[in-house]
Amino acid sequence: MKQLSIPRTENNFRVAVVIPSYKVCEHILGVISAIGSEVERIYVVDDHCPDGSGEYVSKHCIDERVTVLKNPVNLGVGGAVMTGYKAAISEGMDIIVKVDGDGQMDPALIPDFILPIVLGEADYTKGNRFFDLEQIRTMPKIRLFGNAVLSFMTKISSGYWNLFDPTNGFTAIHSEVVKHLPFEKISNRYFFETDMLFRLNILRAVAVDVPMDAKYGSEVSNLKTSKIIIEFLFKHSRNFSKRILYNYYLRDMSLASVEMPLGIALMLSGCIYGAIKWIDSISSGISTGAGTVMASALPLILGVQFLLASIGYDIASVPKRPFHKLRTRK
Repeated sequence: MKQLSIPRTENNFRVAVVIPSYKVCEHILGVISAIGSEVERIYVVDDHCPDGSGEYVSKHCIDERVTVLKNPVNLGVGGAVMTGYKAAISEGMDIIVKVDGDGQMDPALIPDFILPIVLGEADYTKGNRFFDLEQIRTMPKIRLFGNAVLSFMTKISSGYWNLFDPTNGFTAIHSEVVKHLPFEKISNRYFFETDMLFRLNILRAVAVDVPMDAKYGSEVSNLKTSKIIIEFLFKHSRNFSKRILYNYYLRDMSLASVEMPLGIALMLSGCIYGAIKWIDSISSGISTGAGTVMASALPLILGVQFLLASIGYDIASVPKRPFHKLRTRK
């Protein structure tokens, strides 16, 4: 397609938008038309869509910024986004925004997402639909509860205690960070956004939330909660274990590296010893002495204190120095 002369963002950052396309023919042209002139390239990624959304865009879209990419097989939202990331990197884009094609995300907010990156305050920005309490009331209660649970689990597994709404797919990222992501290891499907946060924390990238409104229309979600609960629990546990190993034992060591295993060991020993003595007391009919109770309670209390101290250290260790600025200087 013909290249347009499009106004650039501050400091001549080149901005691209990636739109995963799967069963979104009804909404995608409206999404593209709402994308402002701050964006230089728009990559529509047809993720082997049965409705032929890529062909639909090619035939009906007249925006010369649009490039249609096609995955030969369905890779999921993560696979589609990474296809767009690779295309944007190859064309020298500096900031890559990801917007869904179902019309739930307002492209007018793109400047809000790229501004923290342009100012050098963040490497990665993502939407948060929970800032406005009035808007939260419009969110379906089951989504509200599920998002709260997923947010807490993501805080633990990713280490970004300052973020909320982890499944929000409205994001922007600096290309220098994208270049260092292990594409082959990132989850391709519904765990993609959460897995991205884990990978970003391993790089020590700065991630921030951007307030946005919750919007629900006639779109149909392909996510079946009952099918992904066990998968999410397993992957969160895996990512948490890896993050602790990488950040507290392989890359660096701190007081929390001692407090965490010591706290867990003391809690377990106190619980096991107390349970054994309680069973013995029931079997023999003899009341447990105060000394035995204290011998069980003391390691349990100390273990909780050590564990809370390690969590406090982890919360205070959220990345604060933008990764892309360090890499650019080098």
